[in-house]
Amino acid sequence: MPVIQITISQGRSVEQKRELIEVLTKETARIMKTQEEKVRILIYEVSKENWGNAGIIGLDMK
Repeated sequence: MPVIQITISQGRSVEQKRELIEVLTKETARIMKTQEEKVRILIYEVSKENWGNAGIIGLDMK
């Protein structure tokens, strides 16, 4: 059973996550030649104060 884990910053809408899960499920099942029911998608949301890039905390990024 394929399991896909995604880490994103908070702020995406439920509709965006719904579409992401739908598309990833369909494409993963197609590529892996398995049933969509066997594909699991886990989304982890991280607040912008708990990540950084290039030495800058997410809160300070534009």
